[in-house]
Amino acid sequence: MARYSEQHKQETRQRILDAAGRRLKRDGIDGSGIATLMSDANLTNGAFYAHFASKEDLVAATVAEQIRGQRAVMAELGPGRAGLEQAVRSYLSKEHRDDPGGGCPSAALLDEIGRCPDAVRLAYTEGMVGLIDDLAARLAPKDPASARVRVLGVFASMGGALQLARALADPELSDAVLDRGIEQALRLLRS
Repeated sequence: MARYSEQHKQETRQRILDAAGRRLKRDGIDGSGIATLMSDANLTNGAFYAHFASKEDLVAATVAEQIRGQRAVMAELGPGRAGLEQAVRSYLSKEHRDDPGGGCPSAALLDEIGRCPDAVRLAYTEGMVGLIDDLAARLAPKDPASARVRVLGVFASMGGALQLARALADPELSDAVLDRGIEQALRLLRS
């Protein structure tokens, strides 16, 4: 029986993480079973255990991977405050609101992550600290620590606005929440 190469194993693991990221953000952690997640990756349930010890292990790895991806997207934005403004406008866009499966793990999963076991919460915390520190370094390049709390406040405000906009059935009201969220986030960044 031929063994798979290390590269193949890594590619398969990444395929699972990518599929899980979309599904978890779309249907929630509790609403996504292993069979569905593996089907999304076009793999059998048996392949799951070659890569993850448990669903909790998969969720923690997926959350970490999703935030790594978010950090990579943020790194591609313009420099300094202009890049931060670009991030705010992108985060609170109609496109992001309408695509929870392809968007931010915080806006899609925060309520569930708060109830998850420590391993998932730790993966989320480590990823978010890195993301917040990246953004703080853009806001105050000479003293990022001084901007960390402000960036946390901006991110919390944006996450709440996005969650509220997604929950509203009235499209005009939802759009208004996004617009006010942008104004508020930019005001906080400039203060």
